[in-house]
Amino acid sequence: MIKKLLSLYIILLALFTNAQELPPIVKFSASNYNAGNQNWMISQDKSRFMYFANNEGLLEYNGTEWTLYPSPNETIVRSVKVIEKRIYTGCYMEFGYWERQQDGKLKYFSLSQSIKNKIVDDEQFWNITQYDHWVIFQSLSQIFIYDSKNKSFNIIKPETGVNKIFSVNNKILYQTFGTGLYEIENGKSKLVSANPVITGNKIVSVYDRNEALLIQTQLNGFYELKNNNVTKWATQADTELQNSSIYSGQMLSNGSLALGSVSNGIYILNPAGKIKYHITQNKGLSNNTALSLYEDRDRNLWIGLDNGINCINLQSAVRSFVDDTGFLGTVYTSILHNGLLYIGTNQGLFYRSYSANEDFKFIPGTKGQVWSLYTYDNTLFCGHDSGTYIINSSKATRIFDKSGTWKFEKHPSNPNMLLQGNYHGISVLERISGGWKFRNWIKGFDYSSRYFETLGENDIYISHEYKGVFRIVTDKDYTRVVQSVAYKSPAKGKNASLSKFNNDVYYASKDGFFKVDPKTKAFIKQPELSKVFTKDEYTSGKLTPDNSAKLWFFTRDYINYFSAGKLNAELKHNIIPIPSSLTNSMLGFENITQISPSTYLIGTTDGYYTININDLNFNTYNVSITNVTSNRLNQSGILHSINNKGSFKYKENNLTFSYTVPEYGKYVNAQFQYMLEGMQDEWSEWSGKPSANFKNLPSGHYVFRIRAKTGNSISGNIAAYEFTILKPWYATNLALFIYLILVIIAAYMINRTYKNYYQRQREKLIEENNRLLEIKELENEQELMKIKNQQLEQDFESKNRELAVSTMNLIKKNELLSMIKDDLKKNAEGSERNVKSVISTINKNINEDDTWDMFKEAFNNADKDFLKKVKSAHPSLTPNDLRLCAYLRLNLSSKEIAPLLNISVRSVEIKRYRLRKKMELSHELGLVEYILSI
Repeated sequence: MIKKLLSLYIILLALFTNAQELPPIVKFSASNYNAGNQNWMISQDKSRFMYFANNEGLLEYNGTEWTLYPSPNETIVRSVKVIEKRIYTGCYMEFGYWERQQDGKLKYFSLSQSIKNKIVDDEQFWNITQYDHWVIFQSLSQIFIYDSKNKSFNIIKPETGVNKIFSVNNKILYQTFGTGLYEIENGKSKLVSANPVITGNKIVSVYDRNEALLIQTQLNGFYELKNNNVTKWATQADTELQNSSIYSGQMLSNGSLALGSVSNGIYILNPAGKIKYHITQNKGLSNNTALSLYEDRDRNLWIGLDNGINCINLQSAVRSFVDDTGFLGTVYTSILHNGLLYIGTNQGLFYRSYSANEDFKFIPGTKGQVWSLYTYDNTLFCGHDSGTYIINSSKATRIFDKSGTWKFEKHPSNPNMLLQGNYHGISVLERISGGWKFRNWIKGFDYSSRYFETLGENDIYISHEYKGVFRIVTDKDYTRVVQSVAYKSPAKGKNASLSKFNNDVYYASKDGFFKVDPKTKAFIKQPELSKVFTKDEYTSGKLTPDNSAKLWFFTRDYINYFSAGKLNAELKHNIIPIPSSLTNSMLGFENITQISPSTYLIGTTDGYYTININDLNFNTYNVSITNVTSNRLNQSGILHSINNKGSFKYKENNLTFSYTVPEYGKYVNAQFQYMLEGMQDEWSEWSGKPSANFKNLPSGHYVFRIRAKTGNSISGNIAAYEFTILKPWYATNLALFIYLILVIIAAYMINRTYKNYYQRQREKLIEENNRLLEIKELENEQELMKIKNQQLEQDFESKNRELAVSTMNLIKKNELLSMIKDDLKKNAEGSERNVKSVISTINKNINEDDTWDMFKEAFNNADKDFLKKVKSAHPSLTPNDLRLCAYLRLNLSSKEIAPLLNISVRSVEIKRYRLRKKMELSHELGLVEYILSI
């Protein structure tokens, strides 16, 4: 019961899934253009730049960049109209025009300031139109006619106010509230019609049709006004239009009518009044309220919405079906069979009549993943996650349920057999009298066989994404594998694929294209075909052959196909420049199906789109430079004139060029090439980036050139900007002249310096010679002094010897006397008195001061000023201390000093100790060592 209710729900849901294929819609949200949600009027200039009257100001779009110019009084801009080189706008209590300045930006000039007293309080200007050199601004209260030649105004102020103004067939018409339709003639109002239909309906637009005025009302459809008669223009759209409040309208260049409603999207009617498209929010529009419509020079229809901006590419060769509900899901396969279009998705199998814009219907029993659809002898096979189905109109019959089925291939020789690739190998289907049934598995190969091809009898080539490429040879009856080969080359690859084309088996992966050599059975890389992946980034190797000898595959920027050459066997590479980023295809599961000789259906993650390759054409556009910015290092940029030659200071040598191609197709990306003559004289690689930056340009003359490519068409022009980077101040002509003067001065100064140098050298040489003479004289004097010193030294040594001799004599004399004294003491027994007298005489001779005075004089002569130095260094020394110092200076031992002082050796040691104390010598320093150092 639950399954029945689920199936019923799916069938009912399908009834609400409209399968109309619509032209591509390019969507711009308020977050894209960074301005207000509502857009009240649209216009375009000769450069194909678009302008929108936006809630926050005048909005400009050049195909690459959005720029918002706030209104002068920061109010909502209600109207915009491009006339010649001016962009006229109207807003609250203000109207005027914008002009492009030298730096590429727009500047506003007010027209209403001169007639400020004529503007009614709270007045807004909702419409702008033109007739000859007059520009007409319309509010709900009055009409201002501006003479652009005489700079004067004519004002028309109907008593009942103004609903809207229209420019039709060189006529300026306007409708008042409740009084009729008027024409402005010779600056005055003339009633055209006061028919109750006109006075009782709000007119949205007026068109010229078959020498009559076609009047579009807000709620009651269309009327024709001819010869003052108003008649109903009955169309198939009347019922729908009466249920929709029409707010805006536009007659297209092919005679069709575009109508924008308040809450029901837009309608596009063919010239006969039949609804061709009804596009609403659930069919791709950003919003159901169309405030303004405009057909641009490329016949795109722009829609100013209550929330955003949309552009419909009416002339595109692409038509798309977008499933915003998620009912269909991701499309993995499709086929046109017996007038029915079948779509296999991750939700199941759906179908509809291809010749009628009817809804897709779900085929019961096919819920789940559909991998492939294949026709053989007018039988439609469906490869499904749960097995294999035969589809008969809206009925699905399962004939195999042992494994999921990837794909189908014809038996090489038996027309009553099919091979099918399954999740767990390859199996055989056989046709019997009652239909098709499962016959057997091919035993010996159990790997998933999503991609496989036959080549000759019993040879099967299989590609497994994770295990690589295999070749199996089966027995005659295709029941078992008799030989299996796993190829080392080509290597396995992500999103790789294998397919047969023109009886050759091809393998494609990120490593390139390979073809099976029928003799060696090896895969041979095809260098020419592989260049495709070097010129454009590899995304998937999925190969899809069609019935018209084309082998399709996908890369990052293109849909590609190889076609057989007419005059040779080489494959010709063709591209359709639709990037994968714009198509929402499932990577690795891309699919393309030929549904007519020139129309192909491509599945996407949210529906599908079709391409009519015979209608593919790409207009030639002009590229234009929009901004030139220079800046110093780490500083903000400065805009410069784009119309005149540029001249930049040396420190402003970081330049950025912005450029654009005003192309608004959804499935076309503009690409750019540039060169900078003077630095690089060859074109750069093609890139979608709309700007080029150059840093630290050296001084010199440059020409920046830019060209563009839209689809397969190169831009009709090469935009150029000539500029000069000035030399730094130190390299200018003035600086060079100053350098020349400085060089001359320097040369003069150097010459003068050299002269002075040589003069000084001459004087120096003379002075040197004189000095040498003086030195010679000094040397002679020094030699004399040396001789004198030698003589003095000899005298000194002589005196020292004399001193030493006299000292030694004194020592010996005193020692002799002491010995005599001692002997006398020992031998004196009875004659003590006589002996004492002799000893006394000896003591007098030993202690005789004259002896010391004589020694002192001789010592001073030999060692001048020694005693004075010691006395000066140690003032506390007594004469006896100085006498001991003199003896120590002569390096006499204590034993030698004792007789000179007439004391014992022990007493000499004591005197030496006391002398150290007085001199305050450290323990480490010897007394004799110290005295010898003075």
